Amino acid sequence: MNRSAVAQNAAAQSSPPLQCDSGMSRHSLHAAALESAAHPLAPAKSGSSQDAPAGMVWIPGGRFWMGTDHMEDAQPVHQVEVNGFWMDRTDVTNEEFARFVKATGYITIAEHPLDRKEFPNLPSEDLAPGSVVFTPPAAPVPLDHPLAWWRFAKGANWRHPEGPNSDLRGKGKYPVVHIAWPDAEAYAKWAGKRLPTEAEWEFAARGGRDRKNYPWGNNLNPNGKWMANTFQGHFPDKNSSEDGYAGVAPVASFPANDFGLYDMSGNVWQWVSDWYRPDYYAQLRREELVAINPQGPRDSLDPQELGVPKRVQKGGSFLCTDQYCERYMPGARGKGDPETGTNHLGFRCVRAQ
Repeated sequence: MNRSAVAQNAAAQSSPPLQCDSGMSRHSLHAAALESAAHPLAPAKSGSSQDAPAGMVWIPGGRFWMGTDHMEDAQPVHQVEVNGFWMDRTDVTNEEFARFVKATGYITIAEHPLDRKEFPNLPSEDLAPGSVVFTPPAAPVPLDHPLAWWRFAKGANWRHPEGPNSDLRGKGKYPVVHIAWPDAEAYAKWAGKRLPTEAEWEFAARGGRDRKNYPWGNNLNPNGKWMANTFQGHFPDKNSSEDGYAGVAPVASFPANDFGLYDMSGNVWQWVSDWYRPDYYAQLRREELVAINPQGPRDSLDPQELGVPKRVQKGGSFLCTDQYCERYMPGARGKGDPETGTNHLGFRCVRAQ
């Protein structure tokens, strides 16, 4: 089977939904794509007498309404209670991830060749390491064809976020990207931390503003001020960069929320620990009046790509827009194949008290 046939076969097997997360797996992305610091850090608000771990903020815990009526898979909105925890003030940065790699010799999934067992019909040269990169088309395209703006780029990884000819010079304070879920887990373990649960992440992102659309309130850009790195202009071909950024921004480029956390909306998606199921919230609502420290479902189901387990992603990215998706809302949910990273996907960690 030649490259064109592989691309046509992948497209025929999967009709991806409108999404700006990394919901498509490598099975539908890799083969098809072969064809074709403005604000100072806010002080941590700690409810604990402990000394704050470096770069972390105390999240006091409490009860809140989780989910949003704006997204079908984030319903029903339901009550959740979480214990207090420490959370990274920003996404893990390139310089932080580099320290981990230097100390451990860790090699990310994007730096490994594709597995011949997963892609038996690809020529050997097309099994080269790489990752998924957003590439805006030259002209408007139908929004039900996301492969028009995603490509599998050989040589793309956390060191080369836009492809083999890119690097990290001057980007130490940018969020690390092209991170698959096991990569994030490995870093968290090394750092003596863990990934947050979906409930912990959403509680922290809201910053105490329960049932609001965004971490700062109900208006996306209050008084004309952009509060997060999202997509303006015409998606996906023209980003007018009204917020100051056409792609990833350095961490803490926008105001922190009321807990002192940065970039809980937009910039890059963030992995959490939960498996993804669109019916999980309904299950919680049936079983408990208030869900206490929910850990997510036992397994994954994505009706839009059966047979491919997904983990939850939160926060949206620089590609989120009301034209295509509005998943920069704390109550919204993304999903992704744990083995697939992209150039709009990172993570942050938490630590118990």
